[in-house]
Amino acid sequence: MKRFVKKSGLALLLLSLNLVVAAPVFAQAKSNVAEVAAMQGPNRQQTLIDGAKKEGELTIYIVHPAVGKIAALFTKKYGIKVNVWRASSENVLQRLVTEARAGRAELDFVQNNAPEMEATHREKLLQPVSSPYLAEIIPQAIPAHKEWVGYSVDEYVQAYNTNKIKKEDLPKTYQDLLDPKWKGKLGIEQGDYGWFAAVLQQLGQEKGIKLFKDIIAANDISVRKGHTLMGQMVASGEVPMALTLYSYNPDQMKDKGAPVERFTIGQPIAQLQTMAVLNKAPHPNAAVLFFDFMLTDAQQVLLDEHDVVTGKKYDATLKTSSMKYIDPAAALDNDAKWSQIYDEVFMKRGK
Repeated sequence: MKRFVKKSGLALLLLSLNLVVAAPVFAQAKSNVAEVAAMQGPNRQQTLIDGAKKEGELTIYIVHPAVGKIAALFTKKYGIKVNVWRASSENVLQRLVTEARAGRAELDFVQNNAPEMEATHREKLLQPVSSPYLAEIIPQAIPAHKEWVGYSVDEYVQAYNTNKIKKEDLPKTYQDLLDPKWKGKLGIEQGDYGWFAAVLQQLGQEKGIKLFKDIIAANDISVRKGHTLMGQMVASGEVPMALTLYSYNPDQMKDKGAPVERFTIGQPIAQLQTMAVLNKAPHPNAAVLFFDFMLTDAQQVLLDEHDVVTGKKYDATLKTSSMKYIDPAAALDNDAKWSQIYDEVFMKRGK
């Protein structure tokens, strides 16, 4: 999620959307999205399959590349064409809101980071789905309004190059990073504002801000855009230790032979990857069927790619219940504040 004195990308996007005068909504055929989404009972699955095959296709906007792979598996299983448009979290939000305000009902399903999805909820564009598979995911993945659901978790971890740093030398606390041995060895992704806000909650805001300013003053820090890039720099040894990667980054690189391991300082911090059905979806059966697919078949696909999934049967291994989850509503409401603090600590002093 790319979200500082300056406003962040998400804050500016939300401001620009609020300044747009909504176009009149064009007349549409009566939608049965709510009826399909509320369907229950023993014939639900077959009814969805039959309805989806009659609809013939599905249009989805996504952020997570793995969802594109999952869409192909969905097509293979059900024979339903999936039209996929992938972009950044902010661009997905902007496009779907702009289209909705213009009266265009072309989108069926959206996948996005939790704060951007919460913004979509506030635009009143989403439809709760009464899927029986909701009972099989962790409660943290279901907000009170139930208009979106978390299907996987982005767990923030620290990672290091095993050729540059010994396991026994790893820091156990953030205070340990004051040691001169970390000079020139630290890196961080430039947009992890929610992560830092959660760390400051653990440390105390004033104490935490001072600590990280002291760490940077003593040992410097490399600030780079993109978790994939940061992970590659750890693997190459250019940045021996990263303070913020998603857990799947080092795991995937390690599978390919990179000298990378991950570890965690303090309580694990995480944010949800989320999905939802649009309340004006032109292909509601296909949309709800894909929603179910993301909570069933797709969970193992994601797990195989080292994603942390929300299915309860994986919770004991991945310990998602012990994580500190970034509140998406708070992230949305405090975006400008959190990004400004992050900028003052890291961007103005990092290189």
